[in-house]
Amino acid sequence: MADGFTALYDRHAQALYRYCARRLGPDRAEDAVAQTFLIAYEKRHAVDSGADPLPWLFGIATNVVYRHRRDEVRGYRALARTGADPLLSRAVVESHAGRADEREDARQRARRIARVLAKLPPRQRDVLLLFAVAELSYAEISTALDLPIGTVQSALHRARTKLRKTLDDRE
Repeated sequence: MADGFTALYDRHAQALYRYCARRLGPDRAEDAVAQTFLIAYEKRHAVDSGADPLPWLFGIATNVVYRHRRDEVRGYRALARTGADPLLSRAVVESHAGRADEREDARQRARRIARVLAKLPPRQRDVLLLFAVAELSYAEISTALDLPIGTVQSALHRARTKLRKTLDDRE
């Protein structure tokens, strides 16, 4: 099982890292991924051996992110207030500084999006970010969050509607 679990890690750690980094920032993402795989290892007998394990891993990662929810919402509020994304590392910010300075509209849009994300109910935010950041399908999100697929579709629709309304109102 150790070899199989190592292969599982090798296949999916990068995708989980990207998702956790977007939700928690790169500094805390490594810890979140490590916690995700620790929990997955402890519960490895609960997963269906014939099913794709990625949605299951994203479900665990989302639960790990719940523990950091307050900091995530605080980060979105800071971005909405200041325009500076506290979840991005300094190197990423510096590498994009030239473009961001040239595109004030992009910065303003990011602030509006962050404001909406901070106000979304947790389920809608989770579904939206699993769809947009992790690029999971409705069925995979359903599996990851243990929700009916109709609930996933409804939550995603509501989150997109709120986001679209905010962006349309300002543009």
